[in-house]
Amino acid sequence: MASRTKEALCSLHSEKLKLFCLDHDQPVCHICRDSERHTNHRIRPIDEAAQKKRRELRENLEPLKKRLKLGRKVRDEFDQTAEHIKVQAQHTERRIKEQFKKFQRFLAEEEEARLAALWEEEEQKSGMINRKIETLSREISALSDTVRATEEELEADDISFLSVYKAAVRRVQRCPLLDVPQLPSGALIDQAKHRGNLAFSIWSNMKDIVSYTPLILDPNTADSNLSLSKDLTSMRLGEKHHLPYNPERSDGWSSVLSSQAWDSGNHSWDVDVGDSSFWTLGVVAESAQRKGDARSGLLVIGFFEGEYKARSPPAPATKLVVDRKLRRIRVNLDWDKGKLSFLDLDTNAYIHTLTHTFNERMFPFFVAIEIRILPMKIFVIKQQL
Repeated sequence: MASRTKEALCSLHSEKLKLFCLDHDQPVCHICRDSERHTNHRIRPIDEAAQKKRRELRENLEPLKKRLKLGRKVRDEFDQTAEHIKVQAQHTERRIKEQFKKFQRFLAEEEEARLAALWEEEEQKSGMINRKIETLSREISALSDTVRATEEELEADDISFLSVYKAAVRRVQRCPLLDVPQLPSGALIDQAKHRGNLAFSIWSNMKDIVSYTPLILDPNTADSNLSLSKDLTSMRLGEKHHLPYNPERSDGWSSVLSSQAWDSGNHSWDVDVGDSSFWTLGVVAESAQRKGDARSGLLVIGFFEGEYKARSPPAPATKLVVDRKLRRIRVNLDWDKGKLSFLDLDTNAYIHTLTHTFNERMFPFFVAIEIRILPMKIFVIKQQL
């Protein structure tokens, strides 16, 4: 403690350093001050100079402290993002395994059913052949007995043979000739039925356990208060989740985008909004601002506070006249012609069309309390190459 409070001495004059030269930026003693070396220099008391230098250093340190604070905040966010990536991988792995288990169960059941059909056919056809074999074996046995007995009599001496001749003839004549059966048509296993196009037949049957939706919701764009279904085809408004603040994610609108976007062609998708008290459907430009309240590049229709409206900011909303409550809606994007149309699926009634000159990729856009992308029908089409 004594060494800390001991005053420093000038290395030239061994006097206490109570002054500070601003020009040389160093402590000096009173003799140094009066020396030629420090003529016309700005000299200040050591405590005053220290106070000023501390203030300057604090000012220079402040941006570093702010940057340090920001760096720590970003590092924490990155740590949370790293954990989120692990959780995403675990959830995705679990979902993939669930799907493969479903397919494995289907394949096992399909195999069991096909083998059961094969075994049933084998049992039926083997049974039929075995019955014919049994009948034929009985007839052969009876005929063999007759032939053997007659041949024994033929080998007898003349007197013995002649004494049984008439009886032997009657026995031979009464014995029916063996009715040799023919193998009936269809007696063999129908291998063509069981093996023909087997892989295709199995795959074709899989359409009963799979579904296809033209759009998949992108969880990386979902607002933090949305929950998406396992298959990423529906969403529900609920509790807020702690999610990474990645650039793709929207905030403040309870919205989610499709993982698919288009910059050409004609595309349509069907949406079930059910009894949602508010919803918004349409498309948003890839370049649109996703953070905050500003929304540009948006073309939508929606239902809010009992009214249906079409919106294309910054233009004002247009009120729509709708005869009945909309529940299932078809959205059609004709990018090339610059049209976004809406149709009531339950009545096939036209709702509205928004026009715009598209010049970039457009993402399907969704806001609702609850919403579901409807699957498409799956058909297996066979045609010659």
